[in-house]
Amino acid sequence: MSDVIDVRHGSACHLRRKGDDRHESWGEIGAGLVRIFLDARDDLLEVLTGVATLRSAEDELFRSLRALSGAGWEIQRNSPGALRKVASFLPSNNLLYSYVLFGVIPSLYADRLCMRPSARVTDTAMALDAVVGPALRGLGCELDLTPVSQREFMTTCLTADAVVFTGQPRNADAVAAKLGTDTLMLALGSGPNPIVVGPEAELARACRDIVEARVYNSGQDCLCPDIVFVHESVTKEVVERLEDLLSRVVIGERHSPGVQVAPLVYQDAVAGASEFIDRHRENVVSGGAVDADGFVQPTLVSLPWNPDFHPPELFSPIVTVMEYSSPSDVEAWMASPCESERGMYVSVYGEPALDRERVATSVVTRECTTFDIEDGNRPFGGYGESASSVRRRGTRTARPVLLSAEVRR
Repeated sequence: MSDVIDVRHGSACHLRRKGDDRHESWGEIGAGLVRIFLDARDDLLEVLTGVATLRSAEDELFRSLRALSGAGWEIQRNSPGALRKVASFLPSNNLLYSYVLFGVIPSLYADRLCMRPSARVTDTAMALDAVVGPALRGLGCELDLTPVSQREFMTTCLTADAVVFTGQPRNADAVAAKLGTDTLMLALGSGPNPIVVGPEAELARACRDIVEARVYNSGQDCLCPDIVFVHESVTKEVVERLEDLLSRVVIGERHSPGVQVAPLVYQDAVAGASEFIDRHRENVVSGGAVDADGFVQPTLVSLPWNPDFHPPELFSPIVTVMEYSSPSDVEAWMASPCESERGMYVSVYGEPALDRERVATSVVTRECTTFDIEDGNRPFGGYGESASSVRRRGTRTARPVLLSAEVRR
């Protein structure tokens, strides 16, 4: 990196190689960032396993490395304008990945990147920053991770060009109400991310994907599917396959290799899982145990069709199956006011009637889950206002979002 120099364009700091070979320059910068994270691999995994299984922590590190590798391509593709300051509210899960997406990458086109860790995981977030932050700042990334209250962080937000908020929609609304009309704000929430298993699905693959997605980090991820719609012609076989697969899920401590389900990190998630299981006890096919240490047994719940059922966001390894007879019923459910509001993704397996890019406000992934298509260098989310939106000049628009692309707009 000795031939990489700082060049000022307006107020933002851009790194480029002598001779203005931008393509090669961004490639070198990406390689430099990746090297920092690879060199710190063991320390990063040790920190992450305080809140995530080793298996999901390794996946998160891989996704982070992939995003860093693609950062130059993303910036060249979107050509974001120079920013003075970006303020990011980091979520309580995917700590490393969020640090990269909402901190490291934007710092390549912003003078200063201010981040607030979630109060739930402040110590873990600060530990991650202690591992890689000094080297990143040495490379020129102006990163500031400060453990302050949301009220205190609003002072920073009021002088930022852009604000990134991840969390509950009502909290995003409260933040947006205090910002100036010229401030760009990206809000990322969550959705139920249903999976549809149709009459033509390859059941072995679909069931494997369902379980892998649902137990990712013990179910503690906003991309985990909260509901699985299964066509009545294949319900019996799907339930049997899911029951078998869940019985073989590896349970243990977060730091142990191969473990898929460990004690949940938050007590409210444990309580929510217990309440949900108790409410649907007569429909529990397998599992259903919750212990005092926060272990939630991989659980399968099979429900009859109910258009008024709207699953809560369960940060736990509970697979909820609901039988449907007509794809129009699923479409109507997804177009309901509640689901239109939080539409993010829908994964479709073997249901030809849902062969299009969107169903209501949800983006369709075909024959794969959201984990398979998520890409940190591309817009993320759906078209539900609670799932992902951008606000500026008093207008909120729901769509998949990516900061560099929105800055260009």
